[in-house]
Amino acid sequence: YGFINTCLKSLVVEKYGEEMWEKLRLQAGVQDSFLTFEVYRDEITMQLVDKACKILGVPADIVLREFGEYFFEFCKRSGYDHMLRTLGGNLYEFIENLDALHSYLSLSYQARGPFSPVFLQEMNAPSFRVEKNEDGSMHLHYYSDRRGLCHIVPGIIGAAALDFFNIEISMEIVNQMEEEERTGKKEHIVFLVTQNPVFSYKERSAFSCSSQYLADSEKQVESRAKKEELEKAKNTARDRGSSVCPAKKSHWKTIRGIVALGKGKLLRGFDPVYPKSLWVDTKTFCNGLPFHMVFDKELRVKQAGVSIQKIVPGLQTMGICLDQYFSIVHPEVPFTISSIQKFINSQFVLRTRREMMPESWKHQPMLELRGQMIWMESLQCMLYLCSPLLRTLHELEERQMHIADIAPHDVTRDLILLNQQRLAEMELSNQLERKKEELRILSKHLEEEKKKTEALLYAMLPQHVANQLKEGKQVEAGEFKECTILFSDVVTFTNICAQCEPIQIVLMLNAMYLRFDRLTTVHDVYKVETIGDAYMVVGGVPVPVPTHAERVANFALGMIIAAKGVQNPVSGSPIQIRVGIHTGPVLAGVVGEKMPRYCLFGDTVNIASRMESHGVPSKIHLSSNAYQCLKYKDFEMAERGEIEVKGKGKMHTYFLIRNKTATENEIMGRP
Repeated sequence: YGFINTCLKSLVVEKYGEEMWEKLRLQAGVQDSFLTFEVYRDEITMQLVDKACKILGVPADIVLREFGEYFFEFCKRSGYDHMLRTLGGNLYEFIENLDALHSYLSLSYQARGPFSPVFLQEMNAPSFRVEKNEDGSMHLHYYSDRRGLCHIVPGIIGAAALDFFNIEISMEIVNQMEEEERTGKKEHIVFLVTQNPVFSYKERSAFSCSSQYLADSEKQVESRAKKEELEKAKNTARDRGSSVCPAKKSHWKTIRGIVALGKGKLLRGFDPVYPKSLWVDTKTFCNGLPFHMVFDKELRVKQAGVSIQKIVPGLQTMGICLDQYFSIVHPEVPFTISSIQKFINSQFVLRTRREMMPESWKHQPMLELRGQMIWMESLQCMLYLCSPLLRTLHELEERQMHIADIAPHDVTRDLILLNQQRLAEMELSNQLERKKEELRILSKHLEEEKKKTEALLYAMLPQHVANQLKEGKQVEAGEFKECTILFSDVVTFTNICAQCEPIQIVLMLNAMYLRFDRLTTVHDVYKVETIGDAYMVVGGVPVPVPTHAERVANFALGMIIAAKGVQNPVSGSPIQIRVGIHTGPVLAGVVGEKMPRYCLFGDTVNIASRMESHGVPSKIHLSSNAYQCLKYKDFEMAERGEIEVKGKGKMHTYFLIRNKTATENEIMGRP
């Protein structure tokens, strides 16, 4: 169910972060989000728990217990807080009414409640049964179709006990078996629950004074109470000069004096008054409780309400066996008195058997009854007080029933009408949640496309320039006092083009430029443009850095190595490139509106181009300015001497040989 998986995701994200959830869900092979009311395969939850154990390196019982504790808080945050708080006045009552809570929630959700990771009707919800022990401890019986999830229970129950009743509990498994008595061979886990006080005696006394709480706690705190009372009495006697000896006065008598109702009548001492004879005749009883049945140990029907007789005419024959006409849907126990007595505190759901119904009923949904079993010891009979289990007006019509068939005092009337509206609201909520999920997915895809677009844009323009253009701002040209520019081209490129097919040229240039582009990232230099076989990069623009010359020099060394891996389509041998580098000032700015380009202007660009055109194949040609910037760095350079440069006259130039400290792998950015 989406509620369960959403809770698990929330736990992982809160405690370990989004990255851990992403890693977990990818390994488990599940989607990123879940719809709250959508039903999902149980394998998804199991897979998430299994992968969480492996990734975190934590045993399954620890993970499940932590999940149980978080699940309780998640349920409270999800709107179940008041519903859970009102289940019982103490932990025993709280656990005892969990099945009833699931049964109630099934009316609205037609699925499961906050403590039930399965469908109540269709898929058999977990069941809880609790027994008190003389020493104040309890035995909690947990039944479930799903094996291995029992460690969630201590987490949930422990968190509820601490939050609602201010008690710490310890739970240990004392028995684990296949439940032979229940159909479907459910796992049956028995926990021993022991309670320990968290707060001081005084705080707990003020916090809760319910009769059940006092009865359960009396033995545990009697000795502490006497000591406190004695000390208190001594102080009082000293102050007042009294000779009273309060040590002889029972502490619990003091408490009972506080917890009084009316004229000193103790709340915990209430005794009901019963009439000598029952002042209800049989006819009135069967009409007033139209959905009830009384049956004995052999399941023979002794009595039935008028409405249930109308729907199941066979019940008019007193003495028939109840299990011939009904099957027990919840809890899943055999239809025997002993089994029913074991789960006497559970709500029982009975369903009519199709084969025993009149012909007119055989092609419509079977009627389900939900109610309470009460054992009448004096008569040795079981009373089943129930109501039809109907969620909507549509279900009422399907069974050819009317509101009038339900007793006026039965709140099932109101539940059907209120739930009709609630289901409509929930359907609207489901639709909104689905639309929200669709929008989230669309938004995610849009974000991915946006990133692709931005990546493409940032490949064409510097990021800060592109952002200014996106915001509609005008990008001012900027002057850079010193930067290093590199040009390169392919030796004999014109001859290669004349002897090859165009596609071969494209493939060759693409293979070369892919290698060069990767190196721009490795050495953090900016690729300005490519024109034909010419490749231009700059260091120190658009972001000024003092190491611009070293970055471009290392990039140039990488280019020479990378070019050896690109094949000349004519000769089949590696291609050769010429590289020229110059350092100096430039002006940089965006040119054009359609396909705008970030261009560099100035004499530095011309000189760098001349260094390349007057260079030597497979050599890196440096101007004197570039040489001066690298002179005291870890580079080996050789003097070329004076050469005649077109448009510049004589210039003293150098060759860059290698980086003295960096390895080839470091230059190429390889691990």
